[in-house]
Amino acid sequence: MLKTDLLELIINGKNSGTEFKRDDCRPEWLAKEMVAMVNSHGGMILLGVEDDGEISGIQRENLESWVMDDVAANKVHPPILPYYQEIEVDDGKRVAVLTFTQGVSKPYVRRHAGREDAFIRIGGRASVATREQRHCLFEVGSGVRSELLPVSGTTIESLDTERLEDYLANIISDPDIPTTEEGWTCRLLNLGFLSDQVDSAPACTLAGLLLFGNNPRRHLRQAGIRLTVFEGPDKGYQSKLDEILNMPMVGLWKMESGDMRNLASDGIVESSVKMLKPFVSEESEDINEDMQRGRKWHYPIEVLRELLVNAIAHRDWTQLMGVEIAVYSDRLEITSPGAMQNPMTVEKMIAGRRLPRNVLIADILKDYGYDDARGMGVRNTVIPLMESGNNSEPAFETTENHFKTILYRKAA
Repeated sequence: MLKTDLLELIINGKNSGTEFKRDDCRPEWLAKEMVAMVNSHGGMILLGVEDDGEISGIQRENLESWVMDDVAANKVHPPILPYYQEIEVDDGKRVAVLTFTQGVSKPYVRRHAGREDAFIRIGGRASVATREQRHCLFEVGSGVRSELLPVSGTTIESLDTERLEDYLANIISDPDIPTTEEGWTCRLLNLGFLSDQVDSAPACTLAGLLLFGNNPRRHLRQAGIRLTVFEGPDKGYQSKLDEILNMPMVGLWKMESGDMRNLASDGIVESSVKMLKPFVSEESEDINEDMQRGRKWHYPIEVLRELLVNAIAHRDWTQLMGVEIAVYSDRLEITSPGAMQNPMTVEKMIAGRRLPRNVLIADILKDYGYDDARGMGVRNTVIPLMESGNNSEPAFETTENHFKTILYRKAA
């Protein structure tokens, strides 16, 4: 949004799609307005603007973190994904613009003082939804998977066209590649990578942005993977690496000479393995027939790849935390946000039971060959290779907030 667009919004005043707030408002007041927006048709909340349109500017430090963590994560359920932007106006004052698409997991509620209240937007104000209105909201929002939620602030321009063309032409061999923006929009809506909006252009779905987005973390804080490496057995030791990877899930493959296809641009799995390689492997003392030293892995590379894919494919994307991989001197931990789905348990997973959380994301990753088509990688790959290669079994830890896999380093 440009400064001129912002000033025009302010001049037009508050309405069903625009709300003004000071940034020193209480979190439950802001949550009320957020809930009303997503339960209705979406819209914008301008922080740093008085009710009469006077620009007071934002004063709160770390405003974005407060909005996302204290309000959106703790006060709104299910969690919502506003697009946050700050715009400088006259006299150095700044206004924060929160943009919301219409929610598809209605009814959204504000959690405060032991209550859960649903609000809707009527004219320029938020009102408590009546029993009948809540029933209508539930009918509209029931049964929608989180991977199909629209991501505020995104458009078709947020997607990598080259990766999409490669997917259609070379991964699934689609003979009909769109040639116009209208054709691409229609195709991506039908594939589930875009979501139709009532009063605006289609927005990317979570799945579309995560799989093919140009810059996923710009719009989705929990996208990407955080990689950390510590010298010792806990986080008290100095870190050798602390990086957050921000890229599409899938790689870009290009046709070279003949029928050979080479990886032209990494996806997040390839990039993670490359960045972790110096810390989870070392050169062998033996020299192979090509006069090159081999490489000894502290953890089977097939296991790392399988668990990386599982962490991004089956995590709970409504959680505002990211996937984390932590390497210690004696082990490696992969933490995926969200509890296991009902009725899944660790025992059922080990036995080979399959219950994908994000069906579309899992299917696309299978198309590329990232994911085991049978969906039994833990039983058929992770456990046997750890037992045979590291003489240990992986440990699994599940809580209300995360699922963690622990691999123990191969003895020297």
